[in-house]
Amino acid sequence: MPAQPKLKRELSVGEVARRAGVAVSTLHFYESKGLITASRSTGNQRRYPREVLRRIAIIRVAQRAGIALADIHAALGTIPDGRTPTQADWRRLSSGWKDMLQQRIDSLMQLRDQLETCIGCGCLSLGDCPLRNPYDRLGADAAGPVLLQLGVGGAAE
Repeated sequence: MPAQPKLKRELSVGEVARRAGVAVSTLHFYESKGLITASRSTGNQRRYPREVLRRIAIIRVAQRAGIALADIHAALGTIPDGRTPTQADWRRLSSGWKDMLQQRIDSLMQLRDQLETCIGCGCLSLGDCPLRNPYDRLGADAAGPVLLQLGVGGAAE
C-alpha cells in the first residue's frame, strides 16, 4: 500500500480561500481584524497554518448567527495561537453565545408581536403614546424605540 502524502503544515492564501470557501479579500479582512494570523514566506507571501481552517469555520458560523466580530475576536482569543480549535472549544464558545442569541430572538419576537400596533414608543412618528409612553416621558431619556431597545414588554412606568 503506498504511503499517504504528508499534509503541508502551511497553506497559501489561495489554498485557504479555496478550502474555506471564502474570497481572498475575506481572509485579508479577517487578518486585519485579528481573527486569524499568517506568517510570511521568504518571497513575502502569506502562509497560514492548517488550523486556520477550523478558525475560519468558527468565524463563518458565528457571523451567520449574527455574532459581532468583536465578540468572535474575544472568543477566539481564548484559544491559544497555533492550536486547532477542538470540539470542546466549540461547545464552550457556542454556549457563551446562546444567551446573547436568545435575547436577540426574544427581542425580535417582541418586535414582531408589536409591529402592527406599537413601534416601541419614543419613535419619531408618535410623540405621545397614551398606552406605553404617556406625555412622551421616555423621550426625555433617549431617542428612538426606547421600550424595544430596553426589551421592556409592559407599559411605561
